[in-house]
Amino acid sequence: MNQYRTHTCGALREDHVGQTVKLSGWVDTIRDHGGITFFDLRDQFGITQIVLHDEDSVKQVSKESVITVSGPVKRRDADTVNPKIETGTVEVHAETTVIQSKAVRALPFEISESKNTREEVRLRHRFLDLRNPAVKANILLRAQVISFLRVKMQELGFTEFQTPILTSSSPEGARDYLVPSRKHHGKFYALPQAPQIFKQLLMVSGFDRYFQIAPCFRDEDSRADRSPGEFYQLDFEMSFAGQDDVLQTAEKVLYGTFKTFSEKEVSPVPFRRISYAESMLKYGTDKPDLRNPLVIEDLTQFFADVNFAPFKNIPVRGIVAPGAALQSKSFFEKMLAFATEIGMKGLGYISVLEDDSLKGPIVKFLSDEKQAALRKNLSLKKSDTLFFIADSPKLVNGLAGQIRTALGGQLGLTNKDKFEFCFIVDFPMFGTNEETGAVEFTHNPFSMPQGGLEALNTKNPLDILAWQYDIVCNGVELSSGAVRNHLPEVMVKAFDIAGYTQNDIETKFSALFNAFHYGAPPHAGMAPGIDRIVMLLADEENIREVTAFPMNSNAQDLLMEAPCEVTEQQLREVHIKLRQKH
Repeated sequence: MNQYRTHTCGALREDHVGQTVKLSGWVDTIRDHGGITFFDLRDQFGITQIVLHDEDSVKQVSKESVITVSGPVKRRDADTVNPKIETGTVEVHAETTVIQSKAVRALPFEISESKNTREEVRLRHRFLDLRNPAVKANILLRAQVISFLRVKMQELGFTEFQTPILTSSSPEGARDYLVPSRKHHGKFYALPQAPQIFKQLLMVSGFDRYFQIAPCFRDEDSRADRSPGEFYQLDFEMSFAGQDDVLQTAEKVLYGTFKTFSEKEVSPVPFRRISYAESMLKYGTDKPDLRNPLVIEDLTQFFADVNFAPFKNIPVRGIVAPGAALQSKSFFEKMLAFATEIGMKGLGYISVLEDDSLKGPIVKFLSDEKQAALRKNLSLKKSDTLFFIADSPKLVNGLAGQIRTALGGQLGLTNKDKFEFCFIVDFPMFGTNEETGAVEFTHNPFSMPQGGLEALNTKNPLDILAWQYDIVCNGVELSSGAVRNHLPEVMVKAFDIAGYTQNDIETKFSALFNAFHYGAPPHAGMAPGIDRIVMLLADEENIREVTAFPMNSNAQDLLMEAPCEVTEQQLREVHIKLRQKH
């Protein structure tokens, strides 16, 4: 028998009444009722009320101390039943109490209120923060999700691999975390930004289906949905596979995960596929939140022959907001303030009144025929308001997307009780650098161009699409992926267009480029972000809430005090001398 417990603190029910049990856990709350003391004992599994009659033991018990109690299980009086907890109909009357470890320092916060505490304090005392059942539930959910993903991938015929953590630096977009070599003077390892090259090498090695719960390291700034430093992804790759094979696999895995771990509605498979161009036009982003039903309309051609100076010679977008005409004046003032805040010069609109007439400062510039065409083309109805966004081609879609999101929120149109998935496909292979005007890769440089070598040789690079795809849920990008470029001659041409020589490829990607000269199968894959999946399932807005020991937004581990200084001896061993900061 376990010397510390016969049951966990969440296990006891009325069936156990009359049994003598032993429980161990942390003292959650203490209530002294004069001569008799009640306290709640907490562990990972739940809470049990303990009744203590021994005054000497009471004096030794403090909140968050770890104790072991033994005694009979009794049914609570009817007026003391707690329906909020699963053990709420019973209590344990302690006959013996053993203090395993006393909490002797003042608590920096109440455990149950830790989520309302300043983040700096929470992270410095993360071991206390994690005692909060709400915080602990997120971490346990994460463990359950990862376990589910492993089983699901194995069911689909994938084999789990581990790839190196110490590898070479590669130009993948973000900054590398570098590790100096002790044995090789002046040389460095890099922590992998992703197992990209290794998983492709596994395909070239003849393995058919790879997956990994992969740690990835990128020295980039944090966001609510992005951790600085380290994150995890369900990395998978398939030999003899194309885009459809990967997307169908992702659908099976993600639909199953979200149906298993949430009671919210999940969009049915197959998930919608939206081209990058369509997504940017209709939703103003390549990460559309499809819970919001509003769609952006292209009104550029409509206003081409309208004599309204602010819309002349620039793209015009419109968003029909149903029922907005019935909103108060403050609604329109808030929308205008938001538009100004994001860099717009104003926010024009036309409302359809109850008498079916149009009202708004732009109406006077529209002939009767134009007004009728606007109604017909956009199916305008009573109480609708049509908002206008006009700006440069580079800015207009993004601004329209932000107005769409704000309208969906202000009007309560975004359905918070569902998960809406979609795939964004047909990304452009190349774009132009805003500063230099040079052609560059817009996505993953290892992607196969649609049309292959012929497209690279005959098309304008800016017109070439790639076999690249993202999966998006509720406006959060969960994953990017691609059909890989497995042909050396196609890789050389693609990199040439982006300004790289063959020597650059052989220097920076030598292992992969060399391997492709020994027969490489067509292959494709993607890597859904585990942290973001769990964040959505836990209904949290910040990714740090689903990470056991996260860094803060400034890339510091406040608990372990990292990054930290090291000794001069350690620096000498790896041949490093620090410069003074100027």
